[in-house]
Amino acid sequence: MAEGYQDYGYHSAGLGCSHDYLLPKVFEILDARRNGQSQSRIFELGCGNGSVANALHLRGFEVQGIDYSESGIRVAREHYPHLKLDVGSAYDDLAGKYGKFPALLSLEVVEHLFFPRQFAKTTFDLLEDGGTAVISTPYHGYWKNLVLALTGKMDAHFTALWDGGHIKFWSVETMTALLKEAGFEGIQFYRVGRIPALAKSMIVVARKPGR
Repeated sequence: MAEGYQDYGYHSAGLGCSHDYLLPKVFEILDARRNGQSQSRIFELGCGNGSVANALHLRGFEVQGIDYSESGIRVAREHYPHLKLDVGSAYDDLAGKYGKFPALLSLEVVEHLFFPRQFAKTTFDLLEDGGTAVISTPYHGYWKNLVLALTGKMDAHFTALWDGGHIKFWSVETMTALLKEAGFEGIQFYRVGRIPALAKSMIVVARKPGR
């Protein structure tokens, strides 16, 4: 592990509270893009404790996942031994190791990374031509930030005292720029959790050019 890396210390193998509002839309998006096939291959970049990978498996997806957290992969392998989950990083040559996939999922990961351009490149490289990336990250926008400021919740929201916490704060504009620079097209956004202007997270769907 890299110097200064903070393992998240996973103990539970269950889904988190954010999955309550993330997964319904994620499943809707993924199901619509696998063209009615009973099984579809997907790469999960940042699989944590394996709970989302298992939920995908139960919906008929064939999942390969990686996470930088050794404790997360240890918990995942203990509770979901049927899944293909390894310790790895968004900065690794994952396409060289695992090949390419028709779909990729990465939930609440990019806000933790010092080098988001490498994350975007890795995501792009992991996809087959015409493949779909589904990425979520906490939503930031003018009205939400104003409400946070007026209600005195800025410090809690920006997690300055959380070792290994959020270090990037994405808007629709900055996330669009990141993905376009990496080569993605057809970029769409969905806001989830609360009303759109105060959404907890945004889910972005982007397509790698090709067939």
